[in-house]
Amino acid sequence: MSKTVYVTRRERFNAAHKLWNPAWEDEKNLKTFGKCANPNWHGHNYELFVTVKGQPIEDTGYCVDLKDLSDVIEDLVISKLDHRNLNLDVDFLKDKMTSCEVVAIGIWDELESKVNAMGCKLHSVRLHETENNMVEYFGGE
Repeated sequence: MSKTVYVTRRERFNAAHKLWNPAWEDEKNLKTFGKCANPNWHGHNYELFVTVKGQPIEDTGYCVDLKDLSDVIEDLVISKLDHRNLNLDVDFLKDKMTSCEVVAIGIWDELESKVNAMGCKLHSVRLHETENNMVEYFGGE
């Protein structure tokens, strides 16, 4: 009988962004987004948790080699986000609002096919923007 396990890898990155809707007046942006609408940007020390699910294989006991998972996350996500401006520098966030929610969805979209090709399935992306604020995305709608 096979057993499903969930394995999580934590990564970190630092990035700047600004929340601003160009269709709105300045006053509405400042009221809605507060400090996050700072015209000179602001930054966060993000923590990213990528969880995969699968069944341990007999040869190794792993459902995924965490070193391989870390390498995929580094190549597809961290290298694009770390010490970058999310609004200006990140291809998969181009022309999108850079809220934590949207960034988490973008990270999922970057990882899903590559992670699923590793013999496990991407289960969730959890992104901590601050000590108190985080988003978790499970794919789908």
